[in-house]
Amino acid sequence: MKIISIVGARPEFIQSACVSRELRKKHKEVLVHTGQHYDYLMSQAFFDEIGLPSPDYNLEVGSGSHARQTADILTKLDDILLIEKPDCVVIRGDTNSTLAGVIAASKLNIPVAHIEAGERSFDKRMPEEINRLAADRLSDLHFCVSQTAVEHLAKEGISNSVHWVGDVMYDAMLANLPLAREKSKILSNLELQAKSYALVTVHRAANTDDDVRLRNIVDILNNAPEPIVFPAHPRTVAALKRCDLSFSNNVRLIDPVGYFDMMVLEENARMIATDSGGVQREAYFLSIPCLTLRDETEWLETVQVGWNRLVGVESHQVLSAWTDFAPPQEHPLIFGDGTASNQITSIISSFFEIADQKV
Repeated sequence: MKIISIVGARPEFIQSACVSRELRKKHKEVLVHTGQHYDYLMSQAFFDEIGLPSPDYNLEVGSGSHARQTADILTKLDDILLIEKPDCVVIRGDTNSTLAGVIAASKLNIPVAHIEAGERSFDKRMPEEINRLAADRLSDLHFCVSQTAVEHLAKEGISNSVHWVGDVMYDAMLANLPLAREKSKILSNLELQAKSYALVTVHRAANTDDDVRLRNIVDILNNAPEPIVFPAHPRTVAALKRCDLSFSNNVRLIDPVGYFDMMVLEENARMIATDSGGVQREAYFLSIPCLTLRDETEWLETVQVGWNRLVGVESHQVLSAWTDFAPPQEHPLIFGDGTASNQITSIISSFFEIADQKV
């Protein structure tokens, strides 16, 4: 069986390595990198570090508006699907690459498997929410990270094709953390001591494109009561320059880091503040308290069990939580047992075996 796997952004690179490893034991996989993340440290570094196979196609779409980027990916994917004639397309998460992938495949009547299906923020102002809704409505197989995602799909009338397998990013964390601890020199390079700093990431358009929110975030970080390490996304750097914003001495702005360095920074942080869905989950995997600099999150389970707090970007609220937030002792395995990749491969294989028998 031939499977086309589509990746375009950091979380998808991380997820793809574990799934590709399992898929390639049984099937032919064609890896398509859309180029949605085109900066070396946001893209190729992850391929190099986690052993993800080199992509068979790189669409090199780069940046642009949501409409232009999605349209560019869609047009180029259509050509590839017509050439390769895959039996199945695998999409991930909620990016523009996800949306373009499911539309391109569906138009050609190619079955689609959606990894990380059923996540909802219930805020349609977020482009990612539109991508999730469209992807799940059009997909043929839905692989869910959590039971909450299964419930979301059931409420939307999607149930027969739904499988709770756990989080592929948890698989990746378990597989790569020992190697990251061995290979990463980030703490010594930055002269950091464990639990002596907070780690911050900000990249979502809702924060970087809104001047008021971005100024609030800078004010919060400048007044935070401890040193901060801030690996800055290219979008964030551009937004800071546009608004002529600068940080005080407690904030250390650094270039984006690779997967291994990021894991080590996360594991050794006293706390994490982020607007990233992937970083929220990684914080949970590592049992690190997390403040989410958004007004909503698709990862509600982490909030419900007390390890993540939604704080928005209002200075008083965030700075109060910065000092007062303390998670409970309990840390349940809400994201599965680390075998998601194996389960996904088995279910895809069985799905097509059954389909072949019906023909």
